[in-house]
Amino acid sequence: MSVFRVILSVIFPPLAVIDKGCGSVLIVLILTLAGWIPGVIGALVILNKK
Repeated sequence: MSVFRVILSVIFPPLAVIDKGCGSVLIVLILTLAGWIPGVIGALVILNKK
């Protein structure tokens, strides 16, 4: 996980997980719409997976 991805996930979480697949983007987008903090946490969890 690069520093750029972490900063991008804090600013706009769905854009940070764009290369992880459509499902990941959709989940993070829904979490971001529900609240900014859950979206950031979801993006960081998805980015931390191998």
